[in-house]
Amino acid sequence: MQSSHAASAVSVAFDEANLVAYAGLVPVVRLAERCGLSRLVAEKVKLTGAKNGAGAGADAKVMSIVAGMVAGADSIDDLDVLRHGAMPVLFGGIRAPSTLGTFLRAFTHGHALQLHAVHRRFLAALAAHAPLLPGAGETAFIDVDSTHKRVYGRTKQGAEYGRFTGIRTLHPLLATICTQHSRPVIATVRMRRGKAADSRGAAKLVSEALATAVEAGCTGTRILRADSQFYNAVSSPRAAGPAPASPSPAA
Repeated sequence: MQSSHAASAVSVAFDEANLVAYAGLVPVVRLAERCGLSRLVAEKVKLTGAKNGAGAGADAKVMSIVAGMVAGADSIDDLDVLRHGAMPVLFGGIRAPSTLGTFLRAFTHGHALQLHAVHRRFLAALAAHAPLLPGAGETAFIDVDSTHKRVYGRTKQGAEYGRFTGIRTLHPLLATICTQHSRPVIATVRMRRGKAADSRGAAKLVSEALATAVEAGCTGTRILRADSQFYNAVSSPRAAGPAPASPSPAA
């Protein structure tokens, strides 16, 4: 098969105002609203001191970012997918990518912790409204590990050259929860400097992940799986205190 016209004679435009490319967002946004995502953001996220009104309407901005990510956006500019076609007919309060970028750039570490609090409570509500972690009342697995995400912009905030990779990456620490019958869900996440040890702050990360698991309905046996670095950090005297579950190093 081949085209029957020269490239200069072909024009393609996606400008139909009545078409909806991401109708599947409707049940997703309704579920997020039912679980109280907007309310939690309005209660917990306070960008005090942010310039040019960047902190106003945090609930609508977070909902726009989440919906855009669900639709496949992986950059600020990509969040414009929410304004294509008839999307504004289905959803109100959509914010422009430039507004969302200003909002995200106003975040400090303290503001990120506010979002962590929102995530923790939202995950608990989501688990109560949907079969997110079936079998959590029997056995749940909490996995903790570091990860690397390569970036290509020199000005990418938080990116550094890793000690072992030799490439410029983001280096988040992740804790996930799963059961024998479910896929993993993120319990908590922390960004770290590229040259920081993986286990830095591990005790706090693990403590939050275990507490989040309980709030998400993991009331049975909770098994922590981690490599030796995390295991040694959590088992050290600095991480003293009663632990909800005994950590065990991954094979």
